[in-house]
Amino acid sequence: MPSEVFNAKRALRAEIRARRRIATATERERDAHGHTTQLIELAKRLDAHSIAAYLSTEHEPSTRGFLAWAHAAGIRVLLPISREDGLLDWAGYDGGTEELDLLGMPTPTSELLGPIAVNDVDLIIVPASAIDRTGMRMGWGRGYFDRTLGSMAARPPVYAVVFDHEVLDEVPHDAQDERIDGVVTPTRIITF
Repeated sequence: MPSEVFNAKRALRAEIRARRRIATATERERDAHGHTTQLIELAKRLDAHSIAAYLSTEHEPSTRGFLAWAHAAGIRVLLPISREDGLLDWAGYDGGTEELDLLGMPTPTSELLGPIAVNDVDLIIVPASAIDRTGMRMGWGRGYFDRTLGSMAARPPVYAVVFDHEVLDEVPHDAQDERIDGVVTPTRIITF
């Protein structure tokens, strides 16, 4: 039988998905510009020379403008590729061809690196459905990023990318959920 936390997460994720889907093209464009601006500011502030991030999909906070800027600036960018065993492999971002991984998420087609490639980055940018004001991240329920972050002996700063209304007072969480160091919205960077 599903737990109370499981049900609370499921309901909140459904609400967030629905809200993301009804955003207008104008709102998406404005937020994409804001996310790009704030992510560039974060990378500069942290003097990041290598970054692990993700390729956003249509209804996610956009990382694509930021990734294009990072690539053009000579910053090494690694992108995740989902594996059947629940771990993430990584591949370098070259601004080129994409394909879909086993979860239907966009991934690069460049050389596949193993799960430990993420240990060499200066900054990790992760997706999230919501973040609370203590740095607790609620993902999308698959646990890929929580497992990755939880397995790192010494991890760099980790920031999630969400919309402004997805920074909440509290999110439901379990023991396996990982706290992060900050959040990037279209209008601000919050460090916990």
